[in-house]
Formats: sequence, C-alpha cells, structure tokens
Amino acid sequence: MDTETLLIHAARQTAAVAHSVNPPLVRTSTTVFDSFDAYKQAQGTLVFDGPRYGRSGTSTTFELQRAMALLAHTETCVATSSGLSAITAVLAAHAGPGRHILVSGGVYGPTRVFCDNELIPSGTDVEYFAHDADILSLLRDTTSLVFIETPASLTMEMWDVPAVCAAAHDRGVPVACDATWGTPIFFDAHALGIDISIHAATKFINGHSDLLLGLITGTLAALADIRTYCDRSGTHAAPDTCWLTLRGLRTLAVRMERHQRSALTVAQWLQSRPGIQRVLFPALATDPGHKLWRSQFSGAAGPFTVELAPCSEEAFTRFIDGLSLFSLGTSWGGFESLVMPAVPHHLRALAAPSYAPRPVRFHIGLESPQDLCDDLAAALAAVQGDGDMDSQLQETPAPSSDQRTTHG
Repeated sequence: MDTETLLIHAARQTAAVAHSVNPPLVRTSTTVFDSFDAYKQAQGTLVFDGPRYGRSGTSTTFELQRAMALLAHTETCVATSSGLSAITAVLAAHAGPGRHILVSGGVYGPTRVFCDNELIPSGTDVEYFAHDADILSLLRDTTSLVFIETPASLTMEMWDVPAVCAAAHDRGVPVACDATWGTPIFFDAHALGIDISIHAATKFINGHSDLLLGLITGTLAALADIRTYCDRSGTHAAPDTCWLTLRGLRTLAVRMERHQRSALTVAQWLQSRPGIQRVLFPALATDPGHKLWRSQFSGAAGPFTVELAPCSEEAFTRFIDGLSLFSLGTSWGGFESLVMPAVPHHLRALAAPSYAPRPVRFHIGLESPQDLCDDLAAALAAVQGDGDMDSQLQETPAPSSDQRTTHG
C-alpha cells in the first residue's frame, strides 16, 4: 500500500463500531474487564496495544500507535505526553550509574539540558561527539546507547546514519534518533539501521500547532525497557491528543510536500540576498551535507538556519520585529511560518559579540512562498544603516513587490 493510501486507511479499526470514517474518541481513567482472568492477563503485559488502565491508553491511543508503527515500517510505537518526554524516556531507560551514552553534539537544546542536569548528576557518563567523529573509537564496554539527531537541530549538519549504526551494532549498542525533522514521510529511519526512532508529533505529524505529543517507534524488543520506564513514570499521552494527531496524520504526506516546495523556494531566494551570509539547509546543492541528505532522505521540509551578515543587536532586533508573516516562537512543523532563536541552550546566557554573524531559524509554513519572500525583503531593508549589514544590502537592492519569484 502506498504511503498516501496508508495514511488515509490506517488506524480505523474501531471506526466501524461507530459507523464512522473516523475512530471514536474514547476517554476513560478506568478500564473494566469481563473476568478476573482477563484482568490478570492485562496487568501482566507491558505491550501497550490493549486496554489495561486509562494512563496506559484507550483504543484511541492504540489506533495512533498502530498507524505510526505501520508508517515507520516497524513493529510497535509508544505515545508519550510530548516530544521531550519521548526523548527523556529513551535516554532514561538506557541511563544509570556506570553507563555511558554517546550523544551527538548538535541535538535539540532541551535534550542536552536533560543530559547535563539529570543524567550526568545521577551517575550516567554522557559524552557529546561531533558529526565527523570516529564513532567506533568512542564506544566503550559500558556504552548503553548512541543518540543522534539528523540533521543537527541548529547547525543542520548531517550524520552518516548507516555508518553510525554499523559501528554501534558491531559492539551490540542500540542507536536512537530524533527523527522529527524528516518524519517517516521523508526519512525511513529503521531501514537505515536505527533501532529507536523518536518524533515530536507536536510538529509535522499533527501539523496544526494545537497539541503536544511524542511518538517512539521500533521493534518490541528495542522498546521493551522504554515501555517499562513509561509505565513507571506515567509519561503517557492523553486520548484527546492522540485523536487530534490521528486527524493531522491523514494529511501528513500532502502537507510535507507543500512544506518542502515552499522551503526550497524561500531558501534559494535567501541565498541570493545581500545581507545573508549563509543558508544552512541540506536540501540545497551548495550545502556541505547535501550528498548525505540525498542518500538518506527522500525530501526536506525544514526548518532551516540562516546566518545574517554581522550586525548590531539593535539591527538584528529590527530585522526580527520587522517580520509580519513570520510569528516569533520556539516550535515548528505547523501550518504557520515561524522565525526562531538559533542559539544553543547552553550558550544563551552569553552575550553575543557586537557585529557577530546572526544565526536565525525559519520554519516555512503553508503560506504563499512569494508573500514570505516579500516579508523577508522588507525586514532585511529595515536593518539598513547598520555597519557591515548595510554595506551588503546596498550591493543589490531588495526586491520590490513586482520582482516575483517563481513558486518551485
């Protein structure tokens, strides 16, 4: 079954009971059983695909988990309360005194904060590694997990995923990956060797910026300890959230294609703008990670990072505040375009040097890409009169409204 068809028809097993195309939303805190034997059997299993207790899920939860497992080409899925809770569940399930976890250096900021403030103080040896590091040389007898995010959250650096997985598996170490950026539509994580794939369904999978949800996929064996941790810690998703995510999942393929097309249009336009120092987006042929992206991904939707030419803090503020179609926020993957901070969490307390390059991230939503380019042009014009940025802007005038780019 093609992916587009799968998204429409998966997770509708319970819909027939309601004589509906959509599965019913089932809310309950208490699951009741027909017999004591049925009760004992449910309590004795940690496979979250049947009713046991409201916290562990209802039929609505199980429908979403089955759909996500099918989409990811694997056996099972665990839904959690947020993308971060999915990440911390995976890390915590493999952590402990005497254990060593390798984490890619460019991971999502809160992932690093959790490692630094929770795992390390409790005795786990967390080691961060660069995207060009020799993973095999970093593995130890005590290594319990390799955790990567591809591409890296802010720098957009790509990982050679098959090489990382081969090195880890040679030592019997599982590999987990934050695969939120590509989703299963553009990134077949398990086919590349990843054991545990993590998605902040808050973002593209739901797509409507109205909920928080995490999804973890893998084989039953790969997720066994994670299920146990979730059961102990109560980090489960609410049925209402799962139902809304199922609704968003139906249009995921269509939305991802549109996000990709618009993101490429805007990124290519930005590359030609004075005042833009670099566009970090592996889907661009000029990006250092483009070859790896082409070999591992079937598409790209963003977000991406842009480095503005050096300018003062005041000019940078004028640029951000000059945007009208880009909302200023810290999430992405929804219908709306966003401009986001691009400073790592562990560096945010440090003041940026005067006239330093200014990194900023953009999520390209479902608006007209031409309107977004016009909005960016106006914001870039607002920083004229500021040092190096001004000299670059004067080299080529910002496009007027009649200099239309082609939708690509």
